[in-house]
Amino acid sequence: MYDRILIPTDGSDEARKAARHGIDLASALGGSVHALYVMDLPGVPRALSLRDDEEAVREQYEQYGERVTAAVDDMAAEAGVECTTAIKSGTVHEEIVRYAADEDLDVIVMGTGYQGRFGALLGTVAEKVVRAATVPVISTKMTEFESRP
Repeated sequence: MYDRILIPTDGSDEARKAARHGIDLASALGGSVHALYVMDLPGVPRALSLRDDEEAVREQYEQYGERVTAAVDDMAAEAGVECTTAIKSGTVHEEIVRYAADEDLDVIVMGTGYQGRFGALLGTVAEKVVRAATVPVISTKMTEFESRP
């Protein structure tokens, strides 16, 4: 059923909750997981002097992506679940959907945060993924109380 599970992560509490759920699901079903971090970089700067700054920012994003996907990999290893990690660059929801299709994954498990009473009107990455994905999407939601500091 769900042999290959995509877990997009940004390192947030919501993403960690989804990772735990996705890994538990993979463990129960004898599946594997893919941890994906998408770098959503600002547009290419036109000024040559900003080019070095862009490269430094990209490097910081990549290092952060390596840390957050490694955290999912560690969680999976503790559960005895095989994990593949990947870092992509682009529009977050589009890259998540593209990665799931390109890797022939069975389901996407991702977190969504508490948006407050009016926050949901703007739409979230998870909602965009649900609309665009060709595979099922399981979302885990942080409650108002889980998202408070």
